[in-house]
Amino acid sequence: MPAPPRPESRRRDPGFTLVEVLVAVAIVAIALLAALRAAGMATTSADQLRGRLLAGWVANDRLAEHRARGAWLPLGTNQGQARQGGIEFAWREEVVATPNPAFRRVDIRVQASARPGRELAHVTGFVVNPPAVSP
Repeated sequence: MPAPPRPESRRRDPGFTLVEVLVAVAIVAIALLAALRAAGMATTSADQLRGRLLAGWVANDRLAEHRARGAWLPLGTNQGQARQGGIEFAWREEVVATPNPAFRRVDIRVQASARPGRELAHVTGFVVNPPAVSP
């Protein structure tokens, strides 16, 4: 009768040990958390960029409106509200004299109405005094 195999010569059952499985699960969990965090940061960044873009449009719209009207702006500060892309913005514009009396500088600052104190856009432009029309 043949002798039974010695214990050191026996083959282990194929498969993974519990420790190997736990290490693999931990590695996968860390990788998934890192990917989730990166996706969250990208979403936040895209939202901030959208807000800045829309605020820039509000500021440029104000300046274009002044130029289109062709009216001579009085010196001082004005403020108001504008809606762009479903977001409410607060704008503040300051009209300042320049060394050339035919021009005025307009500084327009825009912030989200929901988050006052955080400037999203700042545009500086110039308007010209329309020439007098002779009869």
